[in-house]
Amino acid sequence: MSDPIWKPNTTVAVLVEQAGRYLLVEELTEHGRRYNQPAGHLDDDESLLAAAIREAREETAYQVCPTALVGIYQWSPPGKPGLTYLRFAYAADLAPGQVAGAGVCSHRFAAEARPGDVVAVLDDGIVRAVWLSYEEVLACQAQHRSPLVLQCIEDYRAGRRYPLDLIRHYDKDAA
Repeated sequence: MSDPIWKPNTTVAVLVEQAGRYLLVEELTEHGRRYNQPAGHLDDDESLLAAAIREAREETAYQVCPTALVGIYQWSPPGKPGLTYLRFAYAADLAPGQVAGAGVCSHRFAAEARPGDVVAVLDDGIVRAVWLSYEEVLACQAQHRSPLVLQCIEDYRAGRRYPLDLIRHYDKDAA
């Protein structure tokens, strides 16, 4: 009998930049509050692109339109043997009619809303969506969920963009 096949956790992340500010989420983790791109796991029968759009909406309340693949990242957190993430990071624009700037605070943390924040229903564990300058992203690096947060932004800033059709999704019903 053979050993079970090891599989990485497939995740997506969305990079949205408006006027030099990046959309991040502040979320509760086992290590306290951390910053991350809007990101999450691929659901069953879901394309990577659809997952990226869904995660951005669920974690920030913003509708996004992916424009390019920034990169594919493999990361194994220290101290967690056997755990590996395979992250597909997408650049995206806000959908028409969406305005950047105001923070979005989860209804669960409405008491922490800052002046100008919009209160919305966000995924469990998400405290708020925030817009941070590159300098602010660097300043809070110790609170990043993983090293992928800054690496994805660095790759985005370096102009790394790959066409969306680089990754093909074959629907099992269309095969």
